[in-house]
Amino acid sequence: MTGGNKKLHVIGASETKKNRPKLLKSSDLSSHSHNQSVSTLNISRKQHNGSLYTGFGVIAIAVVAWFVYQGYLETRVNSPLTENKVAFPSSHDFPERYWGSFRPGVYFGMKSRDTHSLLAGLMWFMPDISAAGSLNLRHLCDQGDNLEQYGWKEHDGRNFGVQVIIDKFIQLETSFVTKLGGNHGGDWTARIQVEPRMKELKGQQVTLFFYLTLDDNGKGLLQPIRMIDNMDTSGMEANESVKFLGLSAVHGHTEKLGDFRVSFHHANQQSIVHTAFLSTTVASPHLVKDTLQSGLRLMEDKRSKERHISLAGTLFAKEDNLKQPNLVVHQVTGKLPLQLEIVYESNSFAERGTMLRGEVYDALLQTYREQFRIQFENKFRLNEKGFSEEEQDFAKSAMSNLIGGIGYFYGSSKVQSVHNKEPVPYWNAPLYTAVPSRSFFPRGFLWDEGFHNLIISQWDREISFDIMAHWFDLMNVEGWIPREQILGSEARARVPDEFVVQRNNQGNPPTFFLVLDAMFKNRPVRDIRTLELEQLNRMWPRLVSWYNWFNTSLHGSEPGTYYWRGRDTASARELNPKSLSSGLDDYPRASHSTTNERHLDLRCWITLAAKVMASIADIIGREGRKYHETFVFLSNNELLNAQHWSEKAKRYADYGLHSSNVTLRRPKSIVGQPKPDKIRWVSEEPTPRFVDDTFGYVSLFPLIIEILQPDSPQLGQLLQDLRNPNLLWTKYGLRSLSKTSPLYNKRNTEHDPPYWRGPIWINVNYLVARALHHYSVVEGPHQTRALLLYNELRENLISNVLREYRKTGYIWEQYNDANGAGQGCRPFTGWSTLILLLMSETYV
Repeated sequence: MTGGNKKLHVIGASETKKNRPKLLKSSDLSSHSHNQSVSTLNISRKQHNGSLYTGFGVIAIAVVAWFVYQGYLETRVNSPLTENKVAFPSSHDFPERYWGSFRPGVYFGMKSRDTHSLLAGLMWFMPDISAAGSLNLRHLCDQGDNLEQYGWKEHDGRNFGVQVIIDKFIQLETSFVTKLGGNHGGDWTARIQVEPRMKELKGQQVTLFFYLTLDDNGKGLLQPIRMIDNMDTSGMEANESVKFLGLSAVHGHTEKLGDFRVSFHHANQQSIVHTAFLSTTVASPHLVKDTLQSGLRLMEDKRSKERHISLAGTLFAKEDNLKQPNLVVHQVTGKLPLQLEIVYESNSFAERGTMLRGEVYDALLQTYREQFRIQFENKFRLNEKGFSEEEQDFAKSAMSNLIGGIGYFYGSSKVQSVHNKEPVPYWNAPLYTAVPSRSFFPRGFLWDEGFHNLIISQWDREISFDIMAHWFDLMNVEGWIPREQILGSEARARVPDEFVVQRNNQGNPPTFFLVLDAMFKNRPVRDIRTLELEQLNRMWPRLVSWYNWFNTSLHGSEPGTYYWRGRDTASARELNPKSLSSGLDDYPRASHSTTNERHLDLRCWITLAAKVMASIADIIGREGRKYHETFVFLSNNELLNAQHWSEKAKRYADYGLHSSNVTLRRPKSIVGQPKPDKIRWVSEEPTPRFVDDTFGYVSLFPLIIEILQPDSPQLGQLLQDLRNPNLLWTKYGLRSLSKTSPLYNKRNTEHDPPYWRGPIWINVNYLVARALHHYSVVEGPHQTRALLLYNELRENLISNVLREYRKTGYIWEQYNDANGAGQGCRPFTGWSTLILLLMSETYV
């Protein structure tokens, strides 16, 4: 009861004549009524104002909540998954792989597996044969250098590597050996041996530069020690002192390496013409070559009057008060043949014994090479299979180039989602990965890496697990992994800006499931090592997130259908919108991108993923029922046929809004204006239909993933079409797109040559051969045909890749379907190295 009501009650209880209320007059009644109305109005206004305030408050809260949610959405693309990391926290956990040739983009370099590593590298040129105005200084692997051949001949990924580089006039052998000891990764020695390619070039001069610098944002000390500082020059001839202007060593220190010493040794002092050094600063590792060139001078010895192209010594900018170098270079110019040894020694290696050089180096290197050859034969059995010594050397080199192309990178990607107006940086992270091509693609690619590790896992399962762990640790909170990793300034400097940004609606095929399937298929749990079970358990939460991203982000409009994102951004200049995220780039899809597309290859990839997830769940004792059920659902041949089999064309195909009559035409030119680019012209309206005018690699995916039942009529039709030379069959391998397809060998823009529209690709050919081998050993009506096709396809592929290697010195990105010639970039010792597994017939 309120206070006002209490007062009225008291008055009513004492009704004496004196105190009784007076009768109200009409005027009083009117006044009372007026006051009551005013009071009611005030209350109403207060209530109304309160409602307004409440409404405004709700709206304000909603607006704030919306902005908070938008901010949350914006940050998801570059927020790491909170699950435990898969990779071991320290590179010292793998001391045998702490130092290595982890700089695949240079002809020869050494690096530790640290975030801010010491970098070592080689450059060279021939001063007497340099072109006018150009030294032709070699450093980065570059197709424009037109080297006859370069690549690792033997490399075990742990202890040693031997590489041969054939330049125009000289041949270099670069080798290295690592040695365990101490607390900071041990020691290593590199040897550079240079020989003339022609007898008449003996005695010609060659200049070698070997440099030390620090990776991006690396901090440490580098102190050059000059030769002449430690020598008595009083008795030297007039032209002798010029030989000793270079370095005897560099003393250094970094947080991860502690104190270390790098010394330089020349096998034959009589062949040395001149030495010099450079001690300076460089803003970034990708500027090392430019900085070195700017430090070159034409110098004349005051006593001998001989002229040399020489490094200038100590060079610092005037404003550099610290005078502390982060780039030190040793130069030696000598007569052919010439040898330089570089010895890195950690100060924490207390009892190393004899320095790792000369005969000691020879003996240890020879031991490792013999072990490599034995291990290679034990794993791949090529001698047992009857391959010649030359063919075995080719196979060793192919695998060694893949292993020797493993790099260690650190940095952040640029990423963007639909919620970001501008690209944002990913978090800084390391990546241990192989690369497709040292010259053209010296960085990590997600779907390539699955193919790489089909080979690496056969050679060294620990390395393969470590690589996959690093990739899975790059997963964001959505379960997405950027498909191209451009980490660090050296990698970023070689990529055009338009290819740098990675978008989170685009993800490469999940080829790591191929690797996991091959590693654990048909292996009883009792035969799996404890460490591998531990690694699978560490990997499991991230596998779940990765699988979920594919299954939820790329689903189609009907159950069991999926489509690659990113095609809707195509320009009017494209003949067919590319599907870069599929890995097949310009492979023809539906002519008009819609959300109702069905992409056959993606459906098959997710089928494989569900199968492998179910298998791993069984191995490590996790709940895998939903993965098994998804696999059963997606591998149902009746559903597959209903969604992707064209009865009219008798082939598997994508489905979408499609027209076969699409061409590139040039619009009319405007007088005085540049000639316009060709644009797409659609002559026939598109309709929803199967994309069955196209037959190529995508059509083969139900075969490739081995979804088809052994007695399937569709399998029989596929095998029949596979051998048709008017479709995919050639004597060099299977072409990517049939000759009867409308876009066979057609440019996607007038500036872009065909990529997946005819050329032969080894990765897909390997998968087809593997599937044919599977169906050749599984009982069914198509078993014999599968065996015949398998044997013929395998022979064609091996013969052609070997023939082109003998002819050109390289393994290539792709092969011409008309004549088998290697084309694209070289060397391409990424997935083209799968030729080794075809030779060894390794499919599990």
